[in-house]
Amino acid sequence: MALLTKMKEYRAKHKLSQDQLAKAVGVRRETIGNIENGKYNPSLKLAFDIAKVLKVSVEELFTFED
Repeated sequence: MALLTKMKEYRAKHKLSQDQLAKAVGVRRETIGNIENGKYNPSLKLAFDIAKVLKVSVEELFTFED
């Protein structure tokens, strides 16, 4: 099962760079890039923090693909 994300889309909508989002949630820019590229699955807390900053639900931001 793969975790898919719409982070990049919502980041662009809010005109946030990876670095700005990373600082807002307390992680490194590389972490945001790795999540967006499917190389890293965020912790539940980080997923909620990102969703809060991007003003969307976790369910809208992250989905699983079989």
